[in-house]
Amino acid sequence: MAFRPSLRPLTPVAGASDSFGLGCAPIGNLYEPVAEEAADATVGRALERGIRFFDTAPHYGAGVSEVRLGRALAGVDRDTVAIATKVGRRIVDADGTEVPIGATGAGTVGDLSRDGVLRSLEGSLRRLGTDRIDLLYLHDPEDVDQALRTAIPTLADLRDQGVVRAVGVGMVWNPPLARFVREAPIDVVMIAGRITLLDRTADDDLLPAAREHGVGVVAAGVFNSGILADPVGSPFFDYKPAPRELVDRARRLRDVCEAHGVALPHAAARFPLRREPVEAVVVGARTPAEVDDFADGAAAPLPEALWAELERA
Repeated sequence: MAFRPSLRPLTPVAGASDSFGLGCAPIGNLYEPVAEEAADATVGRALERGIRFFDTAPHYGAGVSEVRLGRALAGVDRDTVAIATKVGRRIVDADGTEVPIGATGAGTVGDLSRDGVLRSLEGSLRRLGTDRIDLLYLHDPEDVDQALRTAIPTLADLRDQGVVRAVGVGMVWNPPLARFVREAPIDVVMIAGRITLLDRTADDDLLPAAREHGVGVVAAGVFNSGILADPVGSPFFDYKPAPRELVDRARRLRDVCEAHGVALPHAAARFPLRREPVEAVVVGARTPAEVDDFADGAAAPLPEALWAELERA
């Protein structure tokens, strides 16, 4: 599969990946601080390795990720990259006061109102230093009914007016996301951590609904917070220490991969693309070395026999 046309750069770039994007939460200081120079270098390396789709959000570092991505892309022909960001949260200072439009802050709070969506988009455009967004997601809405009443119609209006090219919803849970697929006029959904070697729950409801309604799927969280990148050195699942049973399963998967000369994270990143209708995978990185690793994995030959053994494991 590959990014649908509305998610691709307007100007194709030779050698660009058609199914992998860079997740920019890490350069927004997710888990640990990232130096400005490292953030610039990470985005720069992604461009060098053919990554042209970049996923960010106001929630990532309370605006820091967007500022850093915008700075790193300054001078790059805007038509040669595609940018996804999100709405549904307001950036606030430590005292809870909303920051000026386009500023960074200390945290975010939910806001599914029409005005909140429009203000959020304006702030993102300023932080990113761009005049348009290719894909605009609604970010982890807590109240699905309210989102369907207020935020989703606003997103649809922005798409219909040509302000954004495509709209969607991004979440970590399948049932509410499947409901958006069935009830909302959206193009794409992003699901985090539910189409992985350890968690196949998107197969139960979300993926069948997306196939039925012609909605594209972008997979994120393919390492389940670390366990599928390194079961021993980073045994975390869904942001918490993983139960022993999951660690043991991940180690068995790693052993199978190694027997085929494949790194576990490379198989983990490629696995979602075997599920219809997954169109692309977004992988987060905070250093150029991490970009190199997932870019190498995106291009590495993986034997078909590997997948059957991983299923058995």
